[in-house]
Amino acid sequence: FMIVKTGEGIRLVARSTSDNVDVSIIASHFGGGGHDRAAAALIPGSSNYENEAAAMAAVEAIRQEILALLPGIVRPSHVVGEIMSRRPMVLTPETTATEAARLMQRYGYEGYPVVENGKVTGLLTRRAVDRAVAHKLKLTTASLMDAGEVTVTAQDSIQHLRKLMAETGWGQVPVVEPESGGVIGIVTRTDLLKVLVMSEAKDRGRLIFSNRLDSALPDAHLGLLKLVAKQAHDLHMPTYIVGGFVRDVLLQRPSLDFDIVVEGDAISLGRHLSRQYGGRTATHPRFGTAKWQVEAVRDELAKVIETVSDDLPESLDLISARTEFYEYPTALPTVERGSIKLDLHRRDFTINTMAIRLDGQHYGELYDYWGGWNDLQNGIIRVLHSLSFVDDPTRMLRAIRFEQRFGFQIEARTLQLLKEAGPLLREVTGSRLKHELDLMLDEPQAAAMLERTSRLGLLPYIHPDLIWNEDIHKSFAKARVVKSGEGLPAHYGSINLSQAVGYVSWISFSPPDACQRIAARLRFPLPLEEALLDAAQLRLDLPGLAGQFPSAITKRLDSVSLLSLAALRAGDQSDEIKQVLDNYWKTWRHVQPKTDGNDLQAAGIPTGPAYRRILGALRNAWLDGKINSMEEEAALLDRLVKEA
Repeated sequence: FMIVKTGEGIRLVARSTSDNVDVSIIASHFGGGGHDRAAAALIPGSSNYENEAAAMAAVEAIRQEILALLPGIVRPSHVVGEIMSRRPMVLTPETTATEAARLMQRYGYEGYPVVENGKVTGLLTRRAVDRAVAHKLKLTTASLMDAGEVTVTAQDSIQHLRKLMAETGWGQVPVVEPESGGVIGIVTRTDLLKVLVMSEAKDRGRLIFSNRLDSALPDAHLGLLKLVAKQAHDLHMPTYIVGGFVRDVLLQRPSLDFDIVVEGDAISLGRHLSRQYGGRTATHPRFGTAKWQVEAVRDELAKVIETVSDDLPESLDLISARTEFYEYPTALPTVERGSIKLDLHRRDFTINTMAIRLDGQHYGELYDYWGGWNDLQNGIIRVLHSLSFVDDPTRMLRAIRFEQRFGFQIEARTLQLLKEAGPLLREVTGSRLKHELDLMLDEPQAAAMLERTSRLGLLPYIHPDLIWNEDIHKSFAKARVVKSGEGLPAHYGSINLSQAVGYVSWISFSPPDACQRIAARLRFPLPLEEALLDAAQLRLDLPGLAGQFPSAITKRLDSVSLLSLAALRAGDQSDEIKQVLDNYWKTWRHVQPKTDGNDLQAAGIPTGPAYRRILGALRNAWLDGKINSMEEEAALLDRLVKEA
C-alpha cells in the first residue's frame, strides 16, 4: 500500500501478489475501487490542509486505519480445517490406562482429546499411557492426561496453531466448533510440518488439476460427476475422487474406473440422488457404501447433463470415507468411518494416497498429505509406514506391479521392508494371492513383474514349487500373443484367456505333481488346473513326438486341452517341435474321414467298439497319407468292414 499526498489530495495505491489479500476491499473502504490484485482511491476531503504537518497527520491516520482493517481482510494461506483429521476418537476422564493402550495399539494414534460434558479438558498422550502400563499403574485418563482447554477452530490460521503448539507443548490439538465447543477434529505436529508440501499441492490443484480432470473424462462421465458433486455440496458433504484414478490422471494415463469418496454418509447421498433423479440405490451399511444404479434413468439423466444417454455408466459407486485396522498380520481389515485424511492413510503407497476434491469452489484441488505428488514425479514406490507389508502382505506384489507398470523404482527403505516381510506371504490365502497374480498377468509387463518377484525371493513364499528362469521368461513372453478364437473360450472360470495362457506357459515348466500342488494352493478353477497338468505332462512328452507318424502325434495331442496346446505352441520351442505343433493345430486336428456312424450302421455293423476302431483307422490313413481320395477311403472301408 502506498499513501501519498498529491495536489488533488491524498491518494492510496494498492498492489497484491497473493490471492490471500484482496486490496480492492480496502480501496472500496476509502471510496475507490479496482480488483483483487490492483486498486486505488482518492481519499474524499483530503485536498485542503492548513499546513504540511496537518497533511502528514492525515496520511498517518489513513495508514493506521489500513492497519486496523487488514486483520479482517487478509486470509490465511492455510487454515487448520485444511489439514485436520475430522471426527477423531475422544476419551472420557474415566477411561482406564489399559483401555487407552488398547485403543492406541489398534488405531495407531499418538494422542486422544479428553472430553467431559462436551468440552475439552485435556490430552492423553501415548507416552503417558506407556509409562502407566509399564509401571502397572491402575490409573484413569483424568490422572494421566495433560490438563487444559487447548483448542483451535477450523478457521484458525496455521501460524496461530504453530504458536499454540510451541507455547503449550501439545503435539495434538483438538479442533472445536466455536459456538458449542464440541470436538470436530484433531491436528498434529506432523500435519503442521507437511503444510508447506500441501500448500504447493493445493496451488497446483487449483491451477492445473481441474483442467486435467476435465480432459481425462468423457463428457457424460464428467457431467455425472459434477452433478453428484453439486448435490453433495448442497448437503454439506465434501466429495473426492481418490487413489489410483487420481494417480493416473496426474500421469496423464486416465481411465474410467473411479469411485467417489464422501466425507459423510455415502448411503444418504445415494438415496438423495435416487429421490432427485430416479434410479435404485443399493447399499452396504457395514462399509458405508452405496451404488447408484442409473441404467434405468439414463435418458432422463442425459437431458439434465445434456449428453448422450448411451455414454453414461450403468452405475456409480459412492463410498463413505473410512479408516481401518488389522487385528493381526495378514488379516482382512476391520473398517470404521473416518475422514478423507484417514481414508487416504489406509492405502498402500504414497502415489495412491492423493485425492481431487469435487464439490463447490474446491473443484480440482489436490489433497496430498504424504508426498504422493513428489514420489509420482520422482518415479518412487513408497509405503506409508513400516508395518504396511505386515498389515497386508499382498502389497508386496502390488508394489512390484506398480514399479514395472510405470517404470518406477521401489525406494530403498520400502524394499528393505518388503524383503523382511516376504515370509508372511505363506500366511495369505490362496485366493488373495491368485487375485494379485491375476492382475499381474493382465499387464503388458507381466513377464518383467514375475521376474522381479522371483529376483526378490518372493515366489517360494507363495509356493515352494514356483520357479522362474530365463527359459520360462522367453517362453512366457512369446505365449502372450495367444488370442481368443479357434475354439479357445474368452474365460476360464474367473480369469480371462490372457491370464490362463500366462499361468499355463509359466507354471507348466514345473513337474505335473508340483503343478497340482500349486493349483491347489492358488485355488485354480478346474478347467485351468486340467490345462496346466496337460501342459506339464506334454512338455515332458514333446521331444519324443518328433519324427513320429502324424497319426501317432495326433492321437497324443487329441487328449490335450486346446488351452495347453495354444500356450505351448506359442511359447519358445525348437523348430522341429514348433512344426509338429503347427501341423496339428492348423491341419491334423481337423482331419476326419467322410465315413460316419450312419454308414457303418448301413453296412450292417453292430454298434460297439468296432465303430471307433474303423473310423480311427480311416482317419489315421488320411493323416499318414495312405489314402488320398474318396475312392481310396471307400476301398479301405470295404476291407475294414469285412474284417469287422
